[in-house]
Amino acid sequence: MAMTTCAAVRRTDGAFIALQEKLSHQKRHFAAPRKGLCRNEFPHSLRTAAMSKTLVQEQFGKTAAHYLTSKPHALGKSLERLVTLTSPQKDWRVLDIATGGGHVAYTFAPHVARVWATDITQEMLDMVKLEAAKRGLGNLRTTYAKAEALPFDDASFDLVTCRIAPHHFDSIPDFLAEAHRVLKAGGTLAIVDNVVPEGAVGDYINAFERFRDPSHLRAWAMAEWRVAIKQAGFDLLHEEQIYKTMEFKSWSQRYDATMQRLLRAMLTETTPAVKATLEPTGDGDAFTFRLCEGLFIAKKS
Repeated sequence: MAMTTCAAVRRTDGAFIALQEKLSHQKRHFAAPRKGLCRNEFPHSLRTAAMSKTLVQEQFGKTAAHYLTSKPHALGKSLERLVTLTSPQKDWRVLDIATGGGHVAYTFAPHVARVWATDITQEMLDMVKLEAAKRGLGNLRTTYAKAEALPFDDASFDLVTCRIAPHHFDSIPDFLAEAHRVLKAGGTLAIVDNVVPEGAVGDYINAFERFRDPSHLRAWAMAEWRVAIKQAGFDLLHEEQIYKTMEFKSWSQRYDATMQRLLRAMLTETTPAVKATLEPTGDGDAFTFRLCEGLFIAKKS
């Protein structure tokens, strides 16, 4: 990894020291959400769909097992909220897009007739298939599929879900259009994804996430989701924000010590506005910060 990878941080005598950037200067360094954070990273606007797909497959293929046991994915509050808010029925056909570790699919399978779990990472699908068998979920099927180009007929599903994934998608509007297409009239769309504040603070958080994970394209603000969901032809019925505490040690464990120090500096040596949003707290193994999820329930009219 290049040691000096972006203007926000630098290495001095073996330690990473964040530059004292003010909010006005963050706009320059982390300006457009669709521009890359660092010199050695492709700007989003220059990435092809094939490049983004490859980044996602590489990132998640090599860490598939991690997502099966990851606390924010396996135990997050939004899982139970999805079931409560959608009231799944025994005769429903459910599609879980970008299933990852499969947790939404496992959660809904006991309540419905059939669940299709889709992803573009074959290692994830293989793992989900094995885990479903272990759990005795015979009504769960896996299918290789891109969120923006689903291989299903129109009006095929009663419920479409997607949790903690759209910030990796090439086009959220195209994903929403496909979800609308494959849903039956009156069908339900249930989305959970990381959300950020509008403006410079949101730009900083996206830059921070993208530096850690190049497959991260952009987390949206709540207002952006509202507009896009309605423009896709849905009636938005419910929205809420759910804060989740991230344990820095487990969140960063797949990176070396150098990268961990850099990421920690980006959390602690930043502006008061960013700190107020991310809330870095504690020391050593007890160091934590927080992220926010937006949950949306909509109906196809």
